[in-house]
Amino acid sequence: MTTAIYLAHLNPMTNAHVEIIEEQKKENKVVVMPVRFLNEKKEINSKSFPFNFETRKKMIESVFGDSVTVSSNYTFFVPFKKYFPPLLSPKSWSLRKKILQEIDDDYFTYTGDKAEGLMLKLYRLNPRVGNRKLVSATSVKNEMYVAAQGTESSWEKYVPSSVAKIINENWETVKKFAPVEDMTVRIAGMKFPKEGYNSK
Repeated sequence: MTTAIYLAHLNPMTNAHVEIIEEQKKENKVVVMPVRFLNEKKEINSKSFPFNFETRKKMIESVFGDSVTVSSNYTFFVPFKKYFPPLLSPKSWSLRKKILQEIDDDYFTYTGDKAEGLMLKLYRLNPRVGNRKLVSATSVKNEMYVAAQGTESSWEKYVPSSVAKIINENWETVKKFAPVEDMTVRIAGMKFPKEGYNSK
């Protein structure tokens, strides 16, 4: 059976993510890899990446149970700049090796982003580029941050009810990042936390 590898932020998991995974599950084994940014063993979170890996794993499993595999193999370690330039950096190839570490079958990677699809193609990760969904995790996050600052928001309708429950259980995290500046940097079409990008 072919394995569909879904590399994504899932921060938070939205109805659009669920739709994508459901589509891939019809004919493939699905491995979901929520991206992690680590400083040694400590995960770096920010306004763009508020929920840690374990919380996002819980979101995925609340919807899909054990019908999909959630893997932590899509992990960047500080300093993130060592993954660039793409193709020339040994770190970037070690990440590819890690992504494929537990994949035994034929596989492809899934993305809804054309720029990311090109990058995955350069790394021979067999990308399939789908259509970008209307609801993005960024727009849902922004609605959550509005709600955390006291303004009425309809963010819950864009996520599964089980995920909304998990987000509400972690509402202090939302409140923590709502008023702060978004400390991210975009390189080669991908967002990274500024913290740790240049760290030794």
